[in-house]
Amino acid sequence: MTIDPSGRPESPGPPPLVRLLQEFSLEANRYVDSAGGRNDMHRTDLNALAVIMQHTARNQIVTPGVLRKELHLSSPATTALIDRLHNSGHVVRERQGTDRRQVQLRMTPKAYRDGGAMFQPLARHMATAMAEFTPEELEIATRFMSSMIDATIRAGQEAAQQTAPSATAPQ
Repeated sequence: MTIDPSGRPESPGPPPLVRLLQEFSLEANRYVDSAGGRNDMHRTDLNALAVIMQHTARNQIVTPGVLRKELHLSSPATTALIDRLHNSGHVVRERQGTDRRQVQLRMTPKAYRDGGAMFQPLARHMATAMAEFTPEELEIATRFMSSMIDATIRAGQEAAQQTAPSATAPQ
């Protein structure tokens, strides 16, 4: 591999479709930051609500430990996050079942209303864009995006298992 004068390796870069996925991710993150900022919510708050929603849709219990693991947070950061979501009226803490020591998290109707309002403009614009495609094209796109999500999850798991390069290692 050769290096150009700017210090970057000379390569064609990722395929155009991968670049588009990167751009989509960047723009989606910008939207989340903008929508959350207008509602005094940080991206981590919105990610936490998304995790709770996903687990709830699968009839799975959401605990502080689940959030900590899924969002890669420390225990104190998880507590602060849950406190923010509770104080804003988006999450309630419940103790249910036989083990009353376990705290379970549940989104409130306010969280669903606020989330719907925050993401309605994005949903509207996406629906308009999707209307330009046939059901068959959307099925292919759905399969593709599902594969890309799975690939990203696998890559994240692989990256988490690798050790970070040492600061003293030669570069």
